[in-house]
Amino acid sequence: MPLSTQSQAEEEQYVLVANLDNARNLSNILKAIGFKDHAIFTATPNGLKVTVEDSKCVQANAFIQADIFQKFTIKEDLVALQVNLTVLLDCLNIFGGSTVAGISTALRMCYRGYGYPLTLFLEEGGVVTVCKINTEEPEEPIDFDFCSSNVTNKVILQSESLKEAFSELDMTSEVLQITMSPSQPYFRLSTFGNSGSAHYDYSKDSDMMELFRCNETQTNRYKMSLLKPSTKALALSCKVSVRTDSRGFLSLQYLVRNDDGQICFVEFFCCPDVEVDEDL
Repeated sequence: MPLSTQSQAEEEQYVLVANLDNARNLSNILKAIGFKDHAIFTATPNGLKVTVEDSKCVQANAFIQADIFQKFTIKEDLVALQVNLTVLLDCLNIFGGSTVAGISTALRMCYRGYGYPLTLFLEEGGVVTVCKINTEEPEEPIDFDFCSSNVTNKVILQSESLKEAFSELDMTSEVLQITMSPSQPYFRLSTFGNSGSAHYDYSKDSDMMELFRCNETQTNRYKMSLLKPSTKALALSCKVSVRTDSRGFLSLQYLVRNDDGQICFVEFFCCPDVEVDEDL
C-alpha cells in the first residue's frame, strides 16, 4: 500500500502520526459532533479527543482510543490544535466515503507541530491524495466541571428506546424536560410543543433500561436547539448513558461501534435552561 512506503526520515519530522485502514471509522464519529465548523483536537498517548462547542452552553467530545488506529505515534505528552471540522470531513470523504464491501479509504494523518498544517494522506485503489488543512491556536475548552463524584442520577438505556421516544415526543417544543426520580415516574421525558404537552416514561425495570441509579428527584429543562445536535450521535450509537449532577447539568454519553466492531464514545454536556449565566 503506497501509504506504508513513507520513509522513516519523513515520519520523524512529525509529532503525531495516526494511520487508519478505513477512514470512515474516523469520519463517522466526527460527523456525530459536526454541528459547528471548528473543533479542538487533543492528542495524548491514549488517543484523540475532539471537542466542539456552541454558545458556552453545550459541548461535544468524541473519544477515539489509540488502539482503534493501526498505528498511533505521538512524541509529546499532549498535542493540541484547532481545525475547521467541515473541511476535515470533506477531505476524509474525498473519495466519496465508499460503503462497498471490500473497498475502503486508507488514511495517514500527520502533524509536525505548532504552526504547521494537519496533513492527510488518503489512498483508495492505489490513488493517493494529499490534503493539507490549516491549523489554529486551540481555544481553551469550557470546563463544565462535571465530576462523577457529583453525579446525582444516572440511567443507561438502549439507544433504540431513546430514538423511539424522540419520534413520539413533540420536537416543536423549545425545551426537553427530563425528570429522574427514585420513585415514579422514574425516568420521564417531556415536551411542550404546538400539539400540547407530551410525556414518555420508562420504568426502572424496563427491558430497555440497563442501569437505573437515581438518588433524588430532579426535574430540569434543556433547550431543544442545544440537544438536537446530539441526535447524530444517537443515530450511530447502541447505548446511551444519561447523567445529571447536583446543578442539573446533563451528560449524554453515547457508545458507538464502528465498522470494525471497535467501540468509541461521544459525550455531550448541556447546561440547564435556568440561571445559565449563574451556573457558568
